[in-house]
Amino acid sequence: MSKNHARRRTAITSDSPCPCGLPQSYGDCCGGFHQGRAEAPTAERLMRSRYSAFAVGDAAYLLRSWHSATRPATLDFEPGQRWTGLEILGSTGGSAFHTEGTVAFRAHYTLDGEPGVQEEDSRFVREQGRWVYVDPVA
Repeated sequence: MSKNHARRRTAITSDSPCPCGLPQSYGDCCGGFHQGRAEAPTAERLMRSRYSAFAVGDAAYLLRSWHSATRPATLDFEPGQRWTGLEILGSTGGSAFHTEGTVAFRAHYTLDGEPGVQEEDSRFVREQGRWVYVDPVA
């Protein structure tokens, strides 16, 4: 997704709807992953939690959930960007029984008031037992 930095940008509380689009509150959904209370059980849930991390500005979680071989040293947010919706387009593997998987998604945003979309087919693997983002599928 886009560049991010460590401060949170939106006023999402634990009772707010989760940005990832699932019907739970942020605290009962992606917030638990962000705070380290739980690990994403599938590649899709990790994808959703990473989207939510972009939406709330949680660069620490994004870096923590990135594969050690492809993780950047830092992330910077794109000024004026706000994430507005996530669509999961499909997935392969990535279940509790797999060690790798892909998730195709479309992430909607506004940048300086103009709508935009980022579409990607992302690759995920397990690293030390946890799902992590690797890179876009070529």
